[in-house]
Amino acid sequence: MVSFVTPIAPLFVPGSRPDRFAKADNSGTDAIILDLEDAVAPADKDHAREAVVAHAAALKSPVTIRINAAGTFWYEADIDAVRRLDGVAIMLPKAERPEDIANLTGRVARDVCVIALVETAFGLANLPDILATLGVVAVAFGSVDFSLDLGCAHDRLSLLAARHEIVWRSRAAGRTAPIDGITTDLGSPEIAEDDARHAMKMGFGGKMAIHPRQIEPIGRAFRPGLSEIAWARDIVGAASLGEAIQVNGEMVDRPVIERARRILRRAALV
Repeated sequence: MVSFVTPIAPLFVPGSRPDRFAKADNSGTDAIILDLEDAVAPADKDHAREAVVAHAAALKSPVTIRINAAGTFWYEADIDAVRRLDGVAIMLPKAERPEDIANLTGRVARDVCVIALVETAFGLANLPDILATLGVVAVAFGSVDFSLDLGCAHDRLSLLAARHEIVWRSRAAGRTAPIDGITTDLGSPEIAEDDARHAMKMGFGGKMAIHPRQIEPIGRAFRPGLSEIAWARDIVGAASLGEAIQVNGEMVDRPVIERARRILRRAALV
């Protein structure tokens, strides 16, 4: 399987807006999602596909292309387009059946990273089989569509169980940490940061952004704070052979030491 690292704040850009591609590339995001699906009106699908094929290779940031869902009118043309682009990942919306992913990777006919976008109860029910499908490197949570499918509120409590399952099943399958869904509020960076911190605490590796102003708040949430880094340094500095010790009055054993090391790795200090 090809290597894939979960991006922290991948930014959606409508494929029908090539004038925004370079701006997104210089926005500070660590990945760009060129969208051929929800952000593009049906009348603009062909234009968007052509723009993505024409410009994707020129972008410096890692590129993921969200194609239209299997069974839609545009799906076949989307696959034919991404086959012409080397080095891009593919996000499959409404991921529900392993056979759809197998068909996708078979049609692309090369090693490709597939991000399965889980947006329905049926997709969540089939998540173990989806994660076991060749080509799938990560899961993303389409929380807005998921809440619509369930008829539940798009809030933390209502989606808590789904988020937990996506995280622990991704880990059990040996896949990289999943990507959380979007924050729809564009007017408050504080809300985006708070949502991202909630996702980070639950075990997600990143959170999708729909506007450049959300990138930095999401990044702040996923980066360890100064007090967290100081705590981790104290733990790692005091640990020798991994036996139970006390640091600043706290009982510390192997799992705590490993957590501290992970914090320092996230902060790029070790």
